[in-house]
Amino acid sequence: MDKIKELQRMIDESKNIVVFTGAGVSTDSGLKDFRSKDGLYKKPSPYPAEYMLSNDCFYTHPEKFFEYYKENFNCLDAKPNITHKYFKKLEDKGKIKAIITQNIDGLHTKAGNKKVYEVHGTIYKNHCVKCHKEYNANYVFNSKDIPKCNCGEIVKPDVVLYGEALPEKDYIGGLSAISKADMLIICGSSLTVYPAAGMIDNFKGKYLVIINNSETPYDVSVKSFVVKS
Repeated sequence: MDKIKELQRMIDESKNIVVFTGAGVSTDSGLKDFRSKDGLYKKPSPYPAEYMLSNDCFYTHPEKFFEYYKENFNCLDAKPNITHKYFKKLEDKGKIKAIITQNIDGLHTKAGNKKVYEVHGTIYKNHCVKCHKEYNANYVFNSKDIPKCNCGEIVKPDVVLYGEALPEKDYIGGLSAISKADMLIICGSSLTVYPAAGMIDNFKGKYLVIINNSETPYDVSVKSFVVKS
């Protein structure tokens, strides 16, 4: 309770809060995280999850990629949970200026947050690898086997796969937001996936708050205020 009161005091005092979220934020919406004991990386699979979600797998074995992707990342029916809704309230009060998320589930946008930087992309945008025609998520998840464009080429989800760079606009926008923040709340992220996790090194503000089930590399920071969820 004391930590909750202290966290509220920090929020009340701050005027430019930025939130950085990972998969742990969406578990209450019924989605799996990656590294917990019940996470996606612990799920039995013929190949490591890192390979199944890699650029190499997408282009070399697209049938395997889409089988895995459709089975594990179809979150079209997922709804924002209490955490997403709380961040929306803080944005409405003028406290939160931006949300930077590693999640591809679109739940911050569904909750109504306006300034969201999706540094690992989103399932809701998809494009043909040849002609760049855009397709919605329903088309991809409801397609049989490999989703194909009218031109005959593969439709690729706009999610960042292993071996790919982060989307420049969201990455630079997120870095700028962090650099201006007086409070940074990190929620539901192990902070082990780079370069996204390294973005928080740009924070020069007063309060760095980490809310996560497991330890992170930043827990020992002299500026950190750690809450185990």
